[in-house]
Amino acid sequence: MHNSIAILDFGSQYAQLIARRVREAQVYCELFPWDAPQEKILSIQPKAFILSGGPNSAYEPGAPFIQDFILKSGLPILGICYGMQALTHALGGKVDPSAHREYGHAIVEPLADNPLLGGQPFQVWMSHGDKLTELPPGFQSFAKSGNSPFAAMADPARKYYGLQFHPEVNHTVGGSEIIRRFVAEIAGISPDWTPQSIIDESVARIRAQVGGARVLAAVSGGVDSSVAAALVHKAIGDQLVAVFVDTGLLRKNEGAQVVEAFRNMLGVELVAVQAAEEYFSALAGITEPEQKRKVVGEKFIRIFEHEAKAIGQPKFLVQGTIYPDVVESSAPDRNKADKIKTHHNVGGLPKDMQFELVEPLRYLFKDEVRAVGEALGLPSAMVWRQPFPGPGLTVRCLGEVTPERAERLREADAILIEELSAAGLLGKGAGTSQAFVVLLPVRSVGVMGDQRTYQEACAIRAVLTDDFMTADWARIPYDVLAKVSSRIVNEVRGINRVVYDITSKPPATIEWE
Repeated sequence: MHNSIAILDFGSQYAQLIARRVREAQVYCELFPWDAPQEKILSIQPKAFILSGGPNSAYEPGAPFIQDFILKSGLPILGICYGMQALTHALGGKVDPSAHREYGHAIVEPLADNPLLGGQPFQVWMSHGDKLTELPPGFQSFAKSGNSPFAAMADPARKYYGLQFHPEVNHTVGGSEIIRRFVAEIAGISPDWTPQSIIDESVARIRAQVGGARVLAAVSGGVDSSVAAALVHKAIGDQLVAVFVDTGLLRKNEGAQVVEAFRNMLGVELVAVQAAEEYFSALAGITEPEQKRKVVGEKFIRIFEHEAKAIGQPKFLVQGTIYPDVVESSAPDRNKADKIKTHHNVGGLPKDMQFELVEPLRYLFKDEVRAVGEALGLPSAMVWRQPFPGPGLTVRCLGEVTPERAERLREADAILIEELSAAGLLGKGAGTSQAFVVLLPVRSVGVMGDQRTYQEACAIRAVLTDDFMTADWARIPYDVLAKVSSRIVNEVRGINRVVYDITSKPPATIEWE
C-alpha cells in the first residue's frame, strides 16, 4: 500500500482539483464524501487528511461536520475554506457570517514564518461568505487578507492547518507548492506515486483478479482503452485478446496506427475487423445525429458479439474507466467485481453477454493515464491523441455519411492537425486544447482556375479548455488559419469554402452533433 492521503469532500466544486494537486506531488490520495464510513476512509491507510471547501455554513444545524475518528486519529489535517471553518467549529473556535463576502482574487499576507506559505504577500482565490471570528484553543493566525485577520491558521503541535482560500485552483499563485509542503513537510509523506509504481501495482492487482482466464479488450485507439489494454497485456500476456473494429470513420491513418502499436510494438494478439462497408451501408440515407449514433453503436455490438463468441466468450472485459468517471457517478463498492450488461465506451453490449470488468485505470486521472502510457512504451501519437467521439467522424460529418464525404473530412482534418502541430499550437497550454474539422452539408459557389465550382463548406473548430465542461474558442493566428484554408481548398476535392467557428461552450457544445 502506498503512502496516501484521504480527501474529505464537503461539496466543493474544486474537490477533484485537490486530488490532482496531491497526485502531482507524487502521493496517492482518494476522495471520499465527508460522511463516508470510517472503515472505507481508513481502508487506504491515510497518513493525513485534507478537508475540502463546500457551500454550507459550519454553524448551521445539520451542516456537514468532521467525524470524530478523524480528530482522534492524531494525523495531520489541512482544512480548505469550509474545511477550515468546520475544523474551527469542531475545536471550539467561532465562525460567523461575514459582512463582506469574499469571492475572487485577493491578496494574502503571511504574518510570521510558517512552513506553508513562505514570507511574501501573494495572490489567492477566495470563495466564502463566512469568516473566523475566534480561533480554536491552541491555534494561531499566520496570514491575513483584506477581509479577514485569520486567512490561515495553524496548531503546529497537532499538525492542524487551515486556509481560508483555495490553494488547489490555478488562480492562487504557488498553490500547488502549498499543497506539496503540507504533504511532504508537515505530513512527512514521501513521494512514491510514480508511473512505474502505478504499473507495478496494477500488474499485481490484474493478475490476482483474472488468474489464468482469457480477457477481452475493445480498443479504439483512444488513450484510455489503449493504456488499459497495454497494462493488462503487461500483466497477463497472451491471455489477452484485443478487438479493434475499423469502422471507416476514424481519422487519417488511425487504423494502421492502432494495429502497429498493439501487434508490432506491444505484441498483443489483436483481432482487426475491417467493417467500413458494413457501417457505410447501415448509415446510408441517415442524417439525424442521434440516429447516426444509434446505428454506429448497434453495429459495434453485433461485430463485438461475433468476435467474443469466436474467441470463446472470455470471462473478463477490460474497460478504460478513469477516476473522474468514478468520482462523478455513484460508483459501486470498489471491493466488488462488477458484473456488467452494457459498456458505455462501446455503445452498449448485448444483454445476454456477462463479463466481469477489469478496470486498471479506475483510480487514475487523465494526465496519470498518459504518463503510464508513455512508461509502457505506447507511441506518443496515441498517448497524446486528441479527444475523439465514440461514433467517430459520423458526428463531424453533418448530413448523410458516405465514403466520399468521410474521406473528404478525413483529409481536411489531417491538414488542420498538421498545420497546428507545425505551428506549435496543438495541445494543452499551446494555443488549442482540441481542434478538428466539421464537414457541412452546405454547398456554395466558388471560382477555381476560371471555373465555377459548387462544392461543400467545412468549419474549423478549435477550443481552449481545462476541463472540457466549458470552453472558449481558440484565437489561432490569422496566418495559420489562412494556410489551413488555402491547403484544404487546394488539396481536398469537393471543398471550396472554409469557415471558423467562434462560439464558446456554453452556449454551443464542442462537437457540432
